[in-house]
Amino acid sequence: MSQPFEDLPTMLTADELVDKAFSRASRAGRAKSGFEAQQSMLMTAANIVSDNLENVVTGWPDFAELDPFYYELADALSEVGEMRQHLNELMWASRKATDIRKEYESRLQGDVDTARKLRKQAFARLADVVEEVESDIDALKEAREELRKLPDIRPDEPTIVVAGYPNVGKSTFVNTVTRASNETASYPFTTTEIHVGHVERDHIRYQLVDTPGLLDRPPEDRNEIESQAVSALEHAADAVLVLVDASGECGYPLADQLELRDDISGRFSAPVLTICNKADRSREVEADHYMSVTESENVEAVLAAAIDAVGYEPEFPFDE
Repeated sequence: MSQPFEDLPTMLTADELVDKAFSRASRAGRAKSGFEAQQSMLMTAANIVSDNLENVVTGWPDFAELDPFYYELADALSEVGEMRQHLNELMWASRKATDIRKEYESRLQGDVDTARKLRKQAFARLADVVEEVESDIDALKEAREELRKLPDIRPDEPTIVVAGYPNVGKSTFVNTVTRASNETASYPFTTTEIHVGHVERDHIRYQLVDTPGLLDRPPEDRNEIESQAVSALEHAADAVLVLVDASGECGYPLADQLELRDDISGRFSAPVLTICNKADRSREVEADHYMSVTESENVEAVLAAAIDAVGYEPEFPFDE
């Protein structure tokens, strides 16, 4: 499953939607004459309003079917309950536009002047309906821009989260083991970026996720949105590597690094491995593995240990 918000439909503003509906209706009316022109204009304008709003709603994923990882990210960023309400309002407006069309189609009788007056009444009501959901349209447009920036982390693929304080070698490790497969995506919860790399072992693709700005500082320093983003990562992680720098050259005391490690261990249900990086400079810490990325020491062994910790077994479409 890929990023579920990446292909959200583009949205017109309320004014743009009304302009589009009425300009298309005007062209449709010019193609005919008399009573038929008024009918064509009514049908065209109402259908454009109704179809456009319905297409927006159906273009959004069903939040109830989202993987918990993306549900929590979306909820942290834009509040799922509010987005559902906005989508409900747009669907109401879509159906209301259809109701207006049906109502006035049955009333468009008599002479052309009367039909023209009724069609203008219908246009005014259509414009009022769109205006009524203008704030919902604007809110969904804003949410769309933020949600499309979410990283493409696939919950159905085994995921290794790389955590630790800044300058302990997280990004260098991810870049080294993933090589050209590394990708960088903007991350709306922080001012930095999230790094997602991939490695393949035994025909299985593993995701390595480095989250600067989230798992590199104590919980009390995270805001509410960032804390919820961490909760989302708990759903995605199949193993966590916490890198520590025993030499202290990263700029953070070892005690603080281990305290952060302990918090991560307490939050994540996935296996958490303590990795002493820069081991060529200091090994003065009890760790599961020791390595030096810059010296190419034990890097592949750490990656192998992470993959073993994941313990991923693919589901085959047949019984053995």
